[in-house]
Amino acid sequence: MPTQNAQMLSDAIGAIFEEQAGASSVDKALRAVRRHLSMDIAFVSQFGGTERVMRHVDADNDKVLQQGMSIPLDAGYCRHVVEGRLPGVIPDTADVALARQIPETAAIPIGAHLSVPIWLSDGSLYGTFCCFSHQPDETLGQRDLQFMNVFAELLADRLEEDMLAARLKEEKRNRIERVFSHDELSVVYQPIYRLDDGTVSGMECLARFRGAFHATPDKWFADAAEVGMGIQLESHAIRQALSKMDSLPRDVYLAVNGSPELFMSDELARAVEGVDPSRVVLEVTEHASVSDYRQLWNSLAAWRNRGMRIAIDDAGAGYSSMRHILDLQPEYIKLDISLVRNIDADARRRALAAALIAFAREIGAAVTAEGVETEAELQTLRHLGVDKVQGFHMSRPVSAQRAAELATQSRQRAALAAAEVGGRA
Repeated sequence: MPTQNAQMLSDAIGAIFEEQAGASSVDKALRAVRRHLSMDIAFVSQFGGTERVMRHVDADNDKVLQQGMSIPLDAGYCRHVVEGRLPGVIPDTADVALARQIPETAAIPIGAHLSVPIWLSDGSLYGTFCCFSHQPDETLGQRDLQFMNVFAELLADRLEEDMLAARLKEEKRNRIERVFSHDELSVVYQPIYRLDDGTVSGMECLARFRGAFHATPDKWFADAAEVGMGIQLESHAIRQALSKMDSLPRDVYLAVNGSPELFMSDELARAVEGVDPSRVVLEVTEHASVSDYRQLWNSLAAWRNRGMRIAIDDAGAGYSSMRHILDLQPEYIKLDISLVRNIDADARRRALAAALIAFAREIGAAVTAEGVETEAELQTLRHLGVDKVQGFHMSRPVSAQRAAELATQSRQRAALAAAEVGGRA
């Protein structure tokens, strides 16, 4: 039996039980086991139909087998081992008649071989865990095979977790694709009111999802990003939102949410094609991670040159919003709902809001408070010098038609108020 390397065994066990699921943990375990057994190649193959797929392969510089490769199920040793025609441990393949007859024995070549089946918790066969060397190894024995079986059981647990993660990811992808194919995304509009005259100056566009799967919009967009469809879904939502622009008064802007990845991509141009750029405000959320502020700045500058404006959403919710504000120099800063909630009764919230408002004044940005739900909150924000507000206290998100009505009504009220003031004067 090869000399036991305690550190390698520890590494293999640790790799299998890493918290982060995925190929890396299985690959690390394969490498530790292969080196412990002094084998040239170790692999995990998955059986399916008439093929077996090399899901994980570890070898130093040997390219005989590669990850993702499909091989006929009848080729090689694995099926013979599972069905009992070959022993699990073969120190010298020249000593086993069936092994000598298998073409791969001479073609690869295979001098020594270890193989054990991988059984899942439901009793089904996943495939095999195998190692082989090009030269015979007479030191191999049953203890090595027992060692392989122990690791096959541990690998089965990790592989099942990976299979579950892959299945859940595929379900997410299918849900996102259904949004496009079955038109399961709609948009509602929440009015943004000026505090100086009470008129509607803009609308925040908010995505709503239909269908059997119920989740918040944030969850939908997070799932889309996870499966590589985040930009596509964001772009689709923006197109849906801007399609109603002509039904709203021309002096009303539409604020659309997007990730830095969208704003730096060519997809944004397709999303806003055919609309007046001066009526679009791009909102960057505080929670969005920015990997390259210079690239994002350059991308946004190109749109600013065409009349678009930038808003930093969720200001006051965390550190990132201040970095966004400093590096992106937005036209609008939006106070997060967590800062606005109960601001009338919380001196700390008022102090932080006042500091953000003063800072906004210094850089020439307007301040919008979102999530206003009470008259007391509204009056406190007015006293602090907020420029605009939105929230349930003024209006819930509504259809485009109703949004247009609210904008028109706000102008009528403002005109009437101005006339009354003029009459008194």
